Amino acid sequence: MRRVNSDLQASRFDRASPRNTLIFMVPVLVVLITFLFWYQTWFGRPLSDREMGQYLADTSVPHKTQHALAQLSGRIARGDATAEHWYPEVIALAQNKEPQLRSMAAWVMGQDNHSEAFHQSLRKLVGDPAPLVRWNAALALARFGDAAGEPQLRAMLEPFTLTAPQAGTLEFRVKEQDTVQSGTVVARVRPAGGAAPVDVASPMAGQVARLAAKDGGPIAPADAIAVIEPAEAQVLRP
Repeated sequence: MRRVNSDLQASRFDRASPRNTLIFMVPVLVVLITFLFWYQTWFGRPLSDREMGQYLADTSVPHKTQHALAQLSGRIARGDATAEHWYPEVIALAQNKEPQLRSMAAWVMGQDNHSEAFHQSLRKLVGDPAPLVRWNAALALARFGDAAGEPQLRAMLEPFTLTAPQAGTLEFRVKEQDTVQSGTVVARVRPAGGAAPVDVASPMAGQVARLAAKDGGPIAPADAIAVIEPAEAQVLRP
């Protein structure tokens, strides 16, 4: 009788084994997928020279280009002489249509205040239509001892007025006194005719001092949307 019971228990265990294995594997796979996603999106992951060249030249995946720029900035800061090989790509990115890439290129160029090519490129960027690009260029120019960015440095200390990029219906995503970071979506403009909505993001970290338009109301191009007070870290930024 004991032997029969033992055989039955072994049979049950064998039938349950695939299920037990699956239960064990699911959390392992979740952890592995999470790690791989983090590793692929972490800017601290070292890139090979081949990856550096590929990501700086191909901007179809902006995150990868930003990763390469972050890595290149670190190489320049460490005095890596090979970093100069990619300077032409950085200067080209300073003219990219995406403001995020122009902004990051300005930041990278500020790491080498001996490059005259970077210096001249930054003098153009200080007049960029995107505020964050202008500000990064101004900070970089300060490292060159160039006062051309001084008006922008002063502007960084003042409240910033967000304006509408186009006409449409305004929908706020924040309230007055809310804290925002650089890139926080403050409002969304829904154009007439069913066109895709456009997000309006804060270019700086700070606080929403005032909403300058009516939530749900019409908005015209260049109308004021909100006023952002700079955060203390913004004022003290080196």
